[in-house]
Amino acid sequence: MVHRVDITPAAQTLVERLHGRYGPLMFHQSGGCCDGSSPMCYPRDELLVGDADVFLGWVADEPFYISAAQFEYWEHTHLTLDVVPGRGAGFSLEAPEGYRFIIRSRLYSDAEWEALRQQPALRGRQHS
Repeated sequence: MVHRVDITPAAQTLVERLHGRYGPLMFHQSGGCCDGSSPMCYPRDELLVGDADVFLGWVADEPFYISAAQFEYWEHTHLTLDVVPGRGAGFSLEAPEGYRFIIRSRLYSDAEWEALRQQPALRGRQHS
């Protein structure tokens, strides 16, 4: 099975720390300019997942979604959640930690893309 989203060890460490402080989390990759295009980390269920949002998978046992419009642009792209020093300007939970989540991306190989064509994207809320 091909994953649509993965996580780096550094990002996983931060997610685990945030989970310990805030409880279950969720991620959402929306579109927009500046930090509006950064992956955002929220307490689970604080952000309403729309019926058109696409569930990309789980990172560090937390659900990761992307807006439908962004998914259309990034459908052919594997995403990796990473973290860098610095402070983003948003409501994402990592902001006070002195880090910010970022996305690293690469195009799928032909074999990965063919496998994904057999796995339709899941839309709407997929976690409980």
